[in-house]
Amino acid sequence: MLSRLARPAAALHRGLATTAQNNAKVAVLGASGGIGQPLSLLLKNSPLVSRLSLYDIAHTPGVAADLSHIETRASVKGFLGPEQLPECLKGCDVVVIPAGVPRKPGMTRDDLFNTNASIVATLTSACAKHCPEAMICIISNPVNSTIPITSEVFKKHGVYNPKRIFGVTTLDIVRANTFVAELKADPARVSVPVIGGHAGKTIIPLISQCTPKVDFPQDQLEKLTGRIQEAGTEVVKAKAGAGSATLSMAYAGARFVFSLVDAMNGKEGVIECAFVKSEETESPYFSTPLLLGKNGIEKNLGIGKISPFEEKMVAEAMSELKASIKKGEEFAKNFK
Repeated sequence: MLSRLARPAAALHRGLATTAQNNAKVAVLGASGGIGQPLSLLLKNSPLVSRLSLYDIAHTPGVAADLSHIETRASVKGFLGPEQLPECLKGCDVVVIPAGVPRKPGMTRDDLFNTNASIVATLTSACAKHCPEAMICIISNPVNSTIPITSEVFKKHGVYNPKRIFGVTTLDIVRANTFVAELKADPARVSVPVIGGHAGKTIIPLISQCTPKVDFPQDQLEKLTGRIQEAGTEVVKAKAGAGSATLSMAYAGARFVFSLVDAMNGKEGVIECAFVKSEETESPYFSTPLLLGKNGIEKNLGIGKISPFEEKMVAEAMSELKASIKKGEEFAKNFK
């Protein structure tokens, strides 16, 4: 029996195991930023990665020089500015995109749209041209819109493969595991699937599917669910204008990349949730547990059996999800 999701404690340590095929070439676009730097550090620390290509519009030579002194096997090279982007992407197996502006207090993820939509469209256009076969992992918010943008850009270039484009929602799972564990158990053992999207009420933690099984009275369940949905805002407020979730997002991003590379290397039974093209609901994109394989998504495992409380959340998320997706698709169609 497969565990529904990768066990969180093993998630980063898997990156510290060695196999014969640990030769992933990974690019981080937005490597000098608040997420990009700690994410690049975690990737450099993993023997799964043989080459790390770091791209940004400022400071990448310094970040790359700094990381290149670490005594692990991944070679590190920094690339600066649009003219160096094609070389950065050449031959990459996985591209992770945390580029963009962070949320500030009072902002929703949707408020980031205008700036980040252009950044994602520009970067994914370069990916479609220079590494069309790579796995594309989008962290840049709003993910509910940036994934449809990425898909439309790849379609325009005639290289679209929905099995290889992922909206990284892993931080929602990491938070759900942590908050449930605070109330019930050891975080290393807790695994909660989180479905839907990656903003506010579209984030739907399936606590009824938690392993090990947990029970909460309804009022506590509602409070816990609300905390998972608004956890990003919790960090934005606590940082008081100095940014959004960067360290926990870097951890979650690295966990997703390690799972993906493990699966690409032939490891069986690797399952992670991600926001992807989907036929599981009436929303054209939806996050559910995915069985990962050598070519990306091997099988969408769907929503499974959920509680009436969770069914209601799915129904209530639909209009917001569809609107965010449409907004992304419209933007991409008009993007030159």
